[in-house]
Amino acid sequence: MKALDQKAIRRFAMENAIYIVLVLLVLGIAFQNPAFLSLNNLRNVLIQSSTRVIIALGVGGILITMGTDLSAGRQVGLAAVVSASLMQTLEYSRRFYPDLPLIPLAVPIILCLLIGIVLGFFNGVIVSKLNVPPFIATLGTMVIIYGINSIYFATEPNNSQPIGGLRPDFTTLGTGAITAMDGQISIPYIVLIALAVAILVWILFNKTTMGKSIYAIGGNPQAAKVSGINVTSTLIFVYSFAGALYGLAGLLEAARTGGATNNYGNMYELDAIAAAVVGGVSVSGGIGNVPGIVAGVLIFTVINYGLTFIGVNPYWQQIVKGLIIVFAVAFDLAKYYVKK
Repeated sequence: MKALDQKAIRRFAMENAIYIVLVLLVLGIAFQNPAFLSLNNLRNVLIQSSTRVIIALGVGGILITMGTDLSAGRQVGLAAVVSASLMQTLEYSRRFYPDLPLIPLAVPIILCLLIGIVLGFFNGVIVSKLNVPPFIATLGTMVIIYGINSIYFATEPNNSQPIGGLRPDFTTLGTGAITAMDGQISIPYIVLIALAVAILVWILFNKTTMGKSIYAIGGNPQAAKVSGINVTSTLIFVYSFAGALYGLAGLLEAARTGGATNNYGNMYELDAIAAAVVGGVSVSGGIGNVPGIVAGVLIFTVINYGLTFIGVNPYWQQIVKGLIIVFAVAFDLAKYYVKK
């Protein structure tokens, strides 16, 4: 009986390791400074995590198919610059488009989604049609997209100046909130958007034929092909869908920070990949879920925000993050080899 209990505890710990680590991190920081558990701090953690969650959900779907996407961060940066360039106030002295009238908020939203879909489609075609390894394919598009963004950012009259003076209706997406109970509870719009995206991705992964195809390809591409799954179209969809999420994240990042430069999104893809892997997305493909990816993002946000809150040297933060990534991958590979 005792052996069965130990086995059950071990299984529970393995299946829920990511959530246990997250709770222990929060409790450890709160032990050093109980003020960390204030509603304002927890709200800040959620706000900082929101765009990262959206990016990681896009990357996570690609990782499940045994792919990767190194262009994610640059796609975020392009969407941030494009949306910011269209959403400046008429009174701002250094407008990107001096003669552009006020346009509806829906225009940059739709445009950023379309830009992401086109770039993702391009990645998907290179990977699925030309059979270029995802690492190399998206490394190439990462450089291309940064070049396109830098050229756009440097056009007259902007000349590579940081884009500012954004309209309040736009920045509200990143800084506004729904208040309840006479202002005692405040739920940021950006958190609600991230939650809606997470629910949408969960439905895609768990309740659709496309989701089953994504997991099947990650488990065994050849078997998936034999079973009648169109591997090419599925991969193109996964990269295109991820691109749409990057476009949305870039727009929200510009709205949250109130500006944009061509360096926005730099290295975001590595954080997203790390968060997805730490959150249980297998490096061997075919395994991963939305709650785990969200928890992975929260872990890294807690490390960045929480350790800064208690005064830990930023360099130690990098060491902690690196150790978590290494042990998460080692843990994942260990489970993979045990199953084999």
